[in-house]
Amino acid sequence: MNRRKILLLLPLAIILVVFGGFSVWAYTPLGPMPEASAALISDEQVVTQSQGDWWEFLPTAGQVTTGFIIYPGGRVDWRSYAPLARNIASAGFLVALVPMPFNLAVFAPQKASEVIASHPEIQRWAVGGHSLGGAMAANFVYQNPDQVQGLVLWASYPAENNPLKNLPIRVISIYGSEDGLATTDVVEASRSLLPDDTHWVQIAGGNHAQFGWYGNQPGDGQALISREDQQLVIVAETAKFLAQLSLNGVEK
Repeated sequence: MNRRKILLLLPLAIILVVFGGFSVWAYTPLGPMPEASAALISDEQVVTQSQGDWWEFLPTAGQVTTGFIIYPGGRVDWRSYAPLARNIASAGFLVALVPMPFNLAVFAPQKASEVIASHPEIQRWAVGGHSLGGAMAANFVYQNPDQVQGLVLWASYPAENNPLKNLPIRVISIYGSEDGLATTDVVEASRSLLPDDTHWVQIAGGNHAQFGWYGNQPGDGQALISREDQQLVIVAETAKFLAQLSLNGVEK
């Protein structure tokens, strides 16, 4: 092969190497822990099933009128949020847990539209997520304010170019005091981007990784409470928010 052909092929080779490295990085996500995989199994309280490109959790008792769509954190296996999804569903809500291309919600922030379209029986929807997943859920709300009534942010915040302050949307922001990634200062700095009646919940002793079941995370702070205790707060506060959404809608 002559030098000219080598020079012509060099950019392609570089692109292939970069993309290959990115793919390996993206498809070696954190988690799931054994507890997460176990949460995907149906029982007498919650039916779990694959539905197209996502996984659903549906309570076996009562009429369900409110749905919640979860976007996973960046480069975290979606199954790592199955215990959260299952426990929230057991409180009376349809919960959809949405895997993302390359394990990064930035590649499919509009995915919630497909879930919503598949469930015309659901009267009210909230979308949310952890970390990058929460930011992309906020992006979905910004782009589609007529499709959802609630936004749930777990250790997350909207981008500056996605202000939600004046939208008819209810928001809850739950974050940990020991989070080394979505720090308290960074999360609370997003107040100017969110509605005035946003409900803020700081979990004393909570960190970033304990919003899921995927082990520890580089750069995170040291949690001062157990994963189980942190999850109890997340489930309770999220379920209460969804219940209020069911009763009150978005009238302000």
